[in-house]
Amino acid sequence: MSAITSQHDHHVEELESLKVMGFWIFLVTDCLIFGTLFATYAVLVNHIANGPSGKEIFELSGVTWETFILLTSSFTSGLAMLAMHKGNKKQIINWLIVTILLGMSFVGLEVREFAHMVDEGASISTSAFLTAFFTLVGTHGLHVSLGILWMIGLIIQLLQRGLNVKTKRKLTVIGLYWHFLDVVWIFIFTIVYLMGVM
Repeated sequence: MSAITSQHDHHVEELESLKVMGFWIFLVTDCLIFGTLFATYAVLVNHIANGPSGKEIFELSGVTWETFILLTSSFTSGLAMLAMHKGNKKQIINWLIVTILLGMSFVGLEVREFAHMVDEGASISTSAFLTAFFTLVGTHGLHVSLGILWMIGLIIQLLQRGLNVKTKRKLTVIGLYWHFLDVVWIFIFTIVYLMGVM
């Protein structure tokens, strides 16, 4: 009986490992999407028509805060992973909540930035440059929003099912996803904002 249980547990662990590998494939396709959006932005960055350029509309102080908040959220999500390895469910949930709050702050600041730009007459339809900008940065913001919802769902699962092989795999995957979004944001911050104000 114990041999059958052990065999079943081993099978479940192998299946969960395959799912993590499948998620890596998803991240590769997401890299392709963002790569395409970056390439489009690079082609259209100087196509401002009669609209403003990045130098005129980008406010680095706000974007620097967004960057600090998102990088801090990456650190707190890492602390949640450390708590997972220790088997401390309460700490995992607490760090995920902190990560969610930081993620919501990031999205809130980004929405505020977009609203301010639109009020200034720099909307998605003003120029090809702004279309590329809003699409690239907005796609990243959408990914962050989905990550927040995903973490909320994971907290609910942890409360209901506890820490097991499946919830550990889901925590690993959300950790990878969140760090990936941080890396993408560093590229956005550098290529779009820093180079945009030069």
